[in-house]
Amino acid sequence: MLAELLRNLRGLSQIPVRRVQAALGVVGWALVSGFIAPPQATTPATASTSLPAPAAVQLSPNSRRAYAEVLKLRLSPARELLRLELASTPTAPAPLLVANCADFVELVVSQDAGRYEALEQAQEARLAALDKAPASAMRDYARAEITLHLGLSQLLFRHLVMGGFHLRSGYHQMQDVVRHYPAFAPARKTLGVCEFAVGSLPEGYHWLLRLLGLTANVDTGLKNLALAAAQPSDFQTESQIYQSLIRESYYKKPEECLRLTERLRTQQPDNLLFAYLAMSVNKRQHDGEAALAAYRARPTAPGYLPVPYLHHMAADLLLYKGEYAASERENLAFLRDHKGRHYRKDAAFKLYLAAWLDGQPAAAVARYREQINRPGPTDVEEDNYAQHYYHEAQALNPVLTRARLQSDGGYNQQALGTLRSFHVTPTTLWRDRIEEPYRRARAFQGLGRLDSAWFYFERTQTVAGHRAPYYFAPQAALQQGYMAKNAGKNVQARFYFEKALHYPWHEYKNSTDAKANLALRELK
Repeated sequence: MLAELLRNLRGLSQIPVRRVQAALGVVGWALVSGFIAPPQATTPATASTSLPAPAAVQLSPNSRRAYAEVLKLRLSPARELLRLELASTPTAPAPLLVANCADFVELVVSQDAGRYEALEQAQEARLAALDKAPASAMRDYARAEITLHLGLSQLLFRHLVMGGFHLRSGYHQMQDVVRHYPAFAPARKTLGVCEFAVGSLPEGYHWLLRLLGLTANVDTGLKNLALAAAQPSDFQTESQIYQSLIRESYYKKPEECLRLTERLRTQQPDNLLFAYLAMSVNKRQHDGEAALAAYRARPTAPGYLPVPYLHHMAADLLLYKGEYAASERENLAFLRDHKGRHYRKDAAFKLYLAAWLDGQPAAAVARYREQINRPGPTDVEEDNYAQHYYHEAQALNPVLTRARLQSDGGYNQQALGTLRSFHVTPTTLWRDRIEEPYRRARAFQGLGRLDSAWFYFERTQTVAGHRAPYYFAPQAALQQGYMAKNAGKNVQARFYFEKALHYPWHEYKNSTDAKANLALRELK
């Protein structure tokens, strides 16, 4: 398979290397974000959720305790629990899998290049140990899962050929596990997440999927995930998290996810991952106060894996509230502690906003702005947006910027109050003329005043026309599609989802197109 992949890569000589890197990054991030983030096409699949037979025993009691520690992001206690079990049974699938989960979580969360080589070698050693274990559902599942972890780790650190090879191999191995052990729920969990991630990639990346030999159907992925979420197993909670995150993020059905994350956080207040999930979901749902409450209540005792990204999220939430000095402190802490390359441009952009809106001296504002342009990847959309802002070199409008931040945090009445001071003049930029009605629309939408929101979403598209290289008009069309769909107006919803797809490049085109395509599939 490696030789085949290399031949295919050589055949792409007419395609810029940067495009291959970016596309592999999309595949990797789609799956990686599902593990930590971690995130149905016929109303999210809940029907027919029984497996052929009761699931087999999965984790040993000791491995189960260690896995619970991994989910809490307490990796040192988890590794200590596994140490004796692995010493006495070095080819046992359960402790090998949980040990690999701990390493994979460390790599994804820390993005520490200094730890990559050792953890990659440990993953390969576990695969070699599993080759000596007797065949079983757990053995085959652990091997497929670890292969996927290895591939995603390699993609994260831009070892593209080997990462693509292991991603492809693990995906096909997981398909084989489901075929041979249809009652084994954990395999359906992982396969379902993979199928959804692969099947929901934008059309522009289908050439890469063909290159890797990956095919997937979103509906099949959601069905497999629903089966795993409904079946009692050691991985049921993880399956339920994935399912609810997909419904919340891609199908605008947040209620289940909000209930689940709050229940998990209440049941396990010492679980840092569950605190992160509650913070993340409430942030996406524009409930800044709830997200900040989850951040402040997170466990902080020794023994937890450091998660610098939490500081970056908190910086956003404080920026929304207008607490600029506190936001600046949180982002500086993130940049100090974060060992990875992603979200650095976004952090610099947010530091620039905080300093600018706080009225800091021009030299401090300019210093943060220049940090945006430091070398670094733009794989994630937030970094891409920050870099695009830097290169566009157009001054932001302070009124619209404040209103945007307030609305992002759920402070919609304040946003409407801020927008009252916006006035169009002959020198007003075209971008600002488009953004102003969009900001009003989002604030009215957050307040549940949908007639007013619809009016301003429509005005956004009228002002933008069909060629504006900004995300306001396509996002307005996407939101109108959701509004029409929720009102049962499917023909109208289809019109607006298709309209969102037809806009040219903008900063969030990948995610906007993915959501519009999934919504269109659901309408079918």
